[in-house]
Amino acid sequence: MHDLNETGTRFGKAVYDLCALCVCLVFLVPVLWAILSAFQAPGNLFTFPPNLDPRKLSLANFASVFATGNVPRYALNSIIVATSSSLLTVIASSMAGFALAKYHFLGRSFLLLLIISVLLIPLQVLMVPVFLILKTLGWINSLVGIIIPPAATATGTFMMRQYMIGIPDAVLESARIDGASDWKIYRHIILPLSAPVLGSVGILSFTWRWNDYLWPLIVINNQQKYTLQLSLANLIGTNTVEWGTLLAYATLALIPVLVVFLCFQRYFLKGSMSGGVKG
Repeated sequence: MHDLNETGTRFGKAVYDLCALCVCLVFLVPVLWAILSAFQAPGNLFTFPPNLDPRKLSLANFASVFATGNVPRYALNSIIVATSSSLLTVIASSMAGFALAKYHFLGRSFLLLLIISVLLIPLQVLMVPVFLILKTLGWINSLVGIIIPPAATATGTFMMRQYMIGIPDAVLESARIDGASDWKIYRHIILPLSAPVLGSVGILSFTWRWNDYLWPLIVINNQQKYTLQLSLANLIGTNTVEWGTLLAYATLALIPVLVVFLCFQRYFLKGSMSGGVKG
């Protein structure tokens, strides 16, 4: 009987793994096809099935990317925006999450509900008032204008709060008895213990800011301050589209996000699961 149960468990696990693999392939095939097409010669781009012979692959599309404009400058702008905004998101969200998780004050539950309710408001509703504020501050057509506004996110604050609730209060009380200030508790206890959720929020924020197109399109009109996404969108003409160059450009723009995720994936998985189950 025990052998039958063990066999059934192994069979169920095999079926589960097979289904998971099929789902992964469904999502990965279009991405892999796009990347493979970026290495195809312009004449072979629309052939089916695609050419898989390594000897016939070409880098002509990637060479064409750098002829479209000042790509290194656009990449630098994207790195500055994504990195700076992600750091600000992690700092602001961790401070807010710490206060909502470990401090008891009047209106705490209402404030948390108010922050979460922001997720229900479409971005398009907020664009006009935020744009007017940026215009008053003189941040239009500036990288600061696309770094600061998206830095405070309700999602990041909620994830931080959910994770920090699980940190024992006894640890904080012991630190206070030893004379540690709230700032030292935040820096030397909360942040190290919250490394997984910090990594999760950082990866999500970096991905959002790197792929953001609509907000930079509204704020930036100087081509020297374009991000990669704005430059990428300019490759789509009114009547013609250079698909090979477009796919090569998109492949290059994918690399930084992939590298960041691979470097911090263990924090992302641990932080996202822990932050989702603690209440």
